[in-house]
Parts: sequence; C-alpha cells; structure tokens
Amino acid sequence: MTTLGIAGAGQLGRMMTLAAAPLGIRTVMLDPSRDACGQRFGDHLVADFDDLEAMASLAQQVDVATFEFENIPPESVAKLAEQVPVHPPAEALATARDRWAEKSLFRDLDIPLPPVARIDSQEDLDQAVREIGLPAVLKTRTLGYDGKGQKVLRDQDDVAGAHAELGALPCVLEGFVNFSQEVSCLGVRTAKGQMRFYDLVVNEHDAGILFRSQPAPGHRLQSLAEDYTGRVMEHLNYVGVMAFEFFCVEGQLLANEIAPRVHNSGHWTIEGARTSQFENHVRAVCGLPLGSTETREAVVMLNVYGERPNVTELLSIPGAAWHDYEKVPRPGRKIGHITLHAADMRRLQGIEQAARACLRNQRS
Repeated sequence: MTTLGIAGAGQLGRMMTLAAAPLGIRTVMLDPSRDACGQRFGDHLVADFDDLEAMASLAQQVDVATFEFENIPPESVAKLAEQVPVHPPAEALATARDRWAEKSLFRDLDIPLPPVARIDSQEDLDQAVREIGLPAVLKTRTLGYDGKGQKVLRDQDDVAGAHAELGALPCVLEGFVNFSQEVSCLGVRTAKGQMRFYDLVVNEHDAGILFRSQPAPGHRLQSLAEDYTGRVMEHLNYVGVMAFEFFCVEGQLLANEIAPRVHNSGHWTIEGARTSQFENHVRAVCGLPLGSTETREAVVMLNVYGERPNVTELLSIPGAAWHDYEKVPRPGRKIGHITLHAADMRRLQGIEQAARACLRNQRS
C-alpha cells in the first residue's frame, strides 16, 4: 500500500485524503493545529510547517509527499525531498509564493500579464504609479490571500505611505485591467509529462474572496488557457494539479497567478467531473494513470462563509451536495461549499436560485 504524506490538514488536505482512500492509498498529514479539519481522516502529526525535524519524521512514514497550500516554507519541502519524492517540486512552491518571481516567469514564457512593477520602497512605488497609473493594487510579494496583504490605490492620497502600511515589505504593484471575466484553468501533469485539463472555470468574487465557480464547456479561450498553463507546468517539471487564474480582456487572457496545488475553483469536480481534481492530484503524485477530466453535466459551486446553512433545507434541493469542513464558524471564515448539478443549464439556474434562498434564510 502506498502512503502519501500531506503537509497541511485543512479542507484541501481533507479532500485529498478522502480521494486517496478509495484508491487504497493511506495518508499521513502534518499540521500545527490539533483540531485541523482533515486530521480525523488520516494519521496526523502535530508540528509547525517550519519544523525540519518533524518534516524528516513525516518523510520516514511515507512513500511520496505533497502539500495543500503554498505558505509551506520551501525549505521544509526541500527537507522532505531529501528523503522522498515531493510533488509539486519545491521550485513551483517558491515561484508561486513570490509574486515577483511568478510574474517574471510569465514574462519569460511569453504569457501576457497586466502592467506590474517591483516595489522595495515608497520611492519605487511613487515611480511605478507614474508609469502604470491608477487605479492599481499594491501587494506583498509573499503571503497574503483572500484580500489580505494588499491595498487598492485609487488616488494619490492612497499612494502616500502605502508601502509602510503593508509593513515596508517587498511588494509588487499591479495595474488594474478592465476584464470581462475572471477564469481559472485547472491542469494536471504526471511525472512522465502526460497532461490533462478541466473545462475553463468562470469565477465570481465578493470583497476579494471567491464566492462562485462554474465550468464553461466550450469556452472560446480554453485552448489558449491550456497552452499557457501547459507552458508553466512543463517549465517547472510540475507533477500534480495546478490552477492558473486569468483575466479575460478583449478576447485574450492576461495572467493573474498560479496556485501549485488543488484549488477552490475546482471543488465542483467532486460531483461534476468524471475524476475530481483531488483524485487526479493523488493519482499524479503517486504515479498512477490520470482519470478523465470531462465535465459530467451542468454544475456550479458556491462557497459558504461564516455560518452553516440549514442542511436539511439545502439537501431537499434536487442536485445539491453539501461539503462541511467541520470548522468552528466565525464571520468571514470559509466553512464549506455547496455543489449543484443538473441535466441542463435551465434546470441548474432554478436549483441555484433555491440554494441562494436557503443561504439568505440562514442569514436572516
């Protein structure tokens, strides 16, 4: 029996573990939280992600390892890789953690992206604003997600002192683009170079946080998205699932960012695809053949934040599936997601209206 190590035992580690079990793959997770939501589905080592001794202990218990989010220190991944194969590679993690390294890679691979500048001081920021213009967004180069570690700059009053507001940390300035859609391309690659892609996913955000994702079979930018995603995976010698987020601008794609892992915008694949992103990630990192990425039928995914819905009411809706992460609810915290599927888009729209009404009823 293959044993898979996972750095992280949050909801992504939880869903990886659930996907691994039917394949006969045992999992061991490392996470600093004793009550991490994935821990009850696999063995759990309680340790910080920068604890190199704990990483060495994890390596001794597994045949191959992966990670569930990009804030794992690259040094820890490198420590794991001294003893067992680790997928995706440490280089992919280091690239995705550093927004400037990431943007530089896109440029090197001839992938279009919005205007961007490296910011190491307020003087750099002032100069970049003169060149790029406003509005723009200032982001720390590392860490930060779901709207954290960034500041939108709309006028010169916002620019003054903005670098200090973000801790005077290394940053990037990104120019705003007038986009029609935000989409993500989910690709998976094996160690032998086999690649498959899911249908391009259209994403909707609320206050910088992903709220809704829906695959768009036949999207006219599908092949272009696959080309750009494939270039990155090939360059990084990538193994596993990777998400590449893009802006759609005047019929073209501009690169936003990559996520070297399974991704929230792919949660719909559990019910909506022939093989989920989680199963295909496990297959890839464990050296198994990839499964079909075909979309089964009309499907949409809604994230749930703050408090649980009325599960009885929700599950009375035909085609509704509830995924509870078993997290303690608190305002703004992602505690689960809903997948809705139907035979066609007309029926799906009705189902989604009912699910949204259920969520509204919970808040009232």
